[in-house]
Amino acid sequence: MSPAKQTNSEDYLRMYRQMVRIRTFEDNANQLYLSAKMPGLTHMYSGEEAVAVGICEALTVTDKITSTHRGHGHCVAKGADFKEMFCELLGKEEGYCRGKGGSMHIADQSNGNLGANAIVGGSMGIATGAAFTAKLLGTEDVTVCFFGDGATAQGLMYEVMNMAALWRLPVIYACENNGYSEYTRTDEIAAGSILARAEAFGIEAHQVDGQDVLAVNDLAQKLVARARTGDGPFFIELMTYRYHGHHVGDINRDYYRSRAEEKDWKENRDPIIRFRSWLVAEGIASDDALEAVNAEIRAEAADAVDYALNAKYPDVSEVDMHVFTDVRHALA
Repeated sequence: MSPAKQTNSEDYLRMYRQMVRIRTFEDNANQLYLSAKMPGLTHMYSGEEAVAVGICEALTVTDKITSTHRGHGHCVAKGADFKEMFCELLGKEEGYCRGKGGSMHIADQSNGNLGANAIVGGSMGIATGAAFTAKLLGTEDVTVCFFGDGATAQGLMYEVMNMAALWRLPVIYACENNGYSEYTRTDEIAAGSILARAEAFGIEAHQVDGQDVLAVNDLAQKLVARARTGDGPFFIELMTYRYHGHHVGDINRDYYRSRAEEKDWKENRDPIIRFRSWLVAEGIASDDALEAVNAEIRAEAADAVDYALNAKYPDVSEVDMHVFTDVRHALA
């Protein structure tokens, strides 16, 4: 593992806890789908935990993030509560968006999460706008825009990076390169270097091992600090891997990637296993202590799922609430 700026063992243990919380949340979300208890589709973040945690641990509560259709990990890493998240997935009124956003539209304004986005690359404009607002108001807040490698094919990315570079905005574009754009290898859809695309605008770009939470956090700490003082924008390509298919229904994946490849990433490059081994080797925590953390989180998730399954749905009277246009007036 690479060194990090944090030297307090509590910081390391918090990062471990946050990664386990993401993995545990996703395991439960997957089971809710497979048991037909959750409406719609969802996209698992399992395997990419070090990216969300390494970056979000470098942010304050008032710093902003924007997320993707694969957004549960970002939401948890930025401070979201299990009960409210599971309620949202199940369409219950106690969810973050009163059950109306679902898996791909969770937003947690209280923790600076401006929301997941079902549109590939759709949050790039929102993130850049948030960074422009911070600069205009002088708040020193930083915005991180999470997106996948497939989103680098979207024209919006180039429009907003041009603006961000011209105006020196405090935004970090975090490209989670998990090797696949839906069902196609990234190297088959992305010509040339992804880093060079940002560098063409004069944006400082870095590549980091997205399975190493300390390496991610070390880089994020440095770039966030510089962005606060006007050195932004920045671009990070995080090399990572998703263990599940593109979505929970993508089960038979042999036609586009091998089981041997999946096994290699899970057994030899898993971010949680790697970090746990490092924590034990450094004497920061014992295996027994970390297993107790895992058990505590599993229990917390089980309680949250049970709570959400029994929670109330929004009243039918809310069907036209919380939309941009007042349907009643529009139809009058």
